[in-house]
Amino acid sequence: MFAYIIRRVLATIPVMALVALFVFSLLYIAPGDPAAVIAGDQATPQDVERIRASLGLDRPYLVRFGAWVWGILNGDMGTSIFTNLPVTTMIAQRIEPTLSLMILTLLLAVGIAVPMGVLAAWKQGTIIDRAVMAFAVLGFSVPVFVVGYLLAYVFALELDWLPVQGYTAFSNGFFPWIENLILPAIALGGVYIALIARITRATMLEVLQQDYIRTARAKGAGQTSILFLHALKNAAVPIVTVIGIGIALLIGGAVVTESVFAIPGLGRLTVDAILRRDYPVIQGVVLLFSFVYVLVNLLIDLAYTLFDPRIRY
Repeated sequence: MFAYIIRRVLATIPVMALVALFVFSLLYIAPGDPAAVIAGDQATPQDVERIRASLGLDRPYLVRFGAWVWGILNGDMGTSIFTNLPVTTMIAQRIEPTLSLMILTLLLAVGIAVPMGVLAAWKQGTIIDRAVMAFAVLGFSVPVFVVGYLLAYVFALELDWLPVQGYTAFSNGFFPWIENLILPAIALGGVYIALIARITRATMLEVLQQDYIRTARAKGAGQTSILFLHALKNAAVPIVTVIGIGIALLIGGAVVTESVFAIPGLGRLTVDAILRRDYPVIQGVVLLFSFVYVLVNLLIDLAYTLFDPRIRY
């Protein structure tokens, strides 16, 4: 098992190297001269050259990439072109809302989707099963921003139960914090709930057909014990896998959700940076999101050592 863990950890190094190379190349994939695009139509050639120098575009590509990677390893992601603030400072100022939204969405999605999938598998072919599957199809079909606007209109504007936008820091109290996150978390978690519920149902249906489940029933085990202690435990590997893969949905959906509900998080920072073509900020945020995604998938791989008895060495 220890050797397996070491192999998985070492495998992430080339992945992160390729991710860093791609993120750095975003500056050069963009059409036209990045310095001219940032400077605008009214800029003088001297302004363009000044921006090129500030971005390091006057140096060889590999030299710039090496300096950028070295800066990241030392905690320096560069400086924003427009605010003149370090990118790490801007990320630190915005990370709490995004982290809060993603954690609450994850807890909400897993807490709802797994019981839904188990219930649908238990009641296969009944109206409960069909209702769960209909919800899953609906969750996949309706875009996040449509759900967000609908929730904001009904619960914030019409009923006036919850705030329509903004964010309150956790340090200001739990209830003000969660009031601002309930609607965004529901909007963002719809697709995630649908994905986990469908995978849970499919996996549970397969496990419930196994011989050891019939043996447990023959021994008089209760239905709850069979579902959650026997079946769900053995169905955990694909469920945990899809939960990890779904982190990508949270990262991508956070950008849209934060824009809809005016949450000052990393998603909103990314949108603002793209609109202003603030390349150092874009590179820093995309690299952070990519690192989080790779790290989560690494943790999912390591979780196999707990759920899959075949992995021991």
